Amino acid sequence: MASPRTVTVVALSVALGLFFVFMGTIKLTPRLSKDAYSEMKRAYKSYVRALPLLKKMGINSILLRKSIGALEVACGIVMTLVPGRPKDVANFFLLLLVLAVLFFHQLVGDPLKRYAHALVFGILLTCRLLIARKPEDRSSEKKSSLPGNAGSTGNVGNTEEQPSLYEKAPQGKMKLS
Repeated sequence: MASPRTVTVVALSVALGLFFVFMGTIKLTPRLSKDAYSEMKRAYKSYVRALPLLKKMGINSILLRKSIGALEVACGIVMTLVPGRPKDVANFFLLLLVLAVLFFHQLVGDPLKRYAHALVFGILLTCRLLIARKPEDRSSEKKSSLPGNAGSTGNVGNTEEQPSLYEKAPQGKMKLS
């Protein structure tokens, strides 16, 4: 049976992946929702207007919107379908994108209700990354399975309670002549 940690990581990966595929597709094409697509176009125009550095770099609103949308779709597909380490890389890129979007929303002065979803999904991406990268806690299982450790009060196999070499050394004064 899968551990609760594995189930949590898989559920978050699939849900977040599908969400970002959906949001990226809305940025790329009006087929899913014409209203949402036109709203995205308007929002990205305001982002480029508010940050003149993008215009100086040759990035217009169309290029910004389509590149962010394509990256969301690609990372969403990886989060949903690809096993292993690539999910964590996609999660990291999506987290950077969410931070950039939050920056854009703050830059243009949008109210909280316009970017609350980005905050929530940023927190979910952070939680998924932290849970996925946390090493398995096997120390308690190893301690109980070591011979002589079950039911004993000694320090057999218990490295946390053993004194270090420096603590074992005699603590007398040294005589220098």
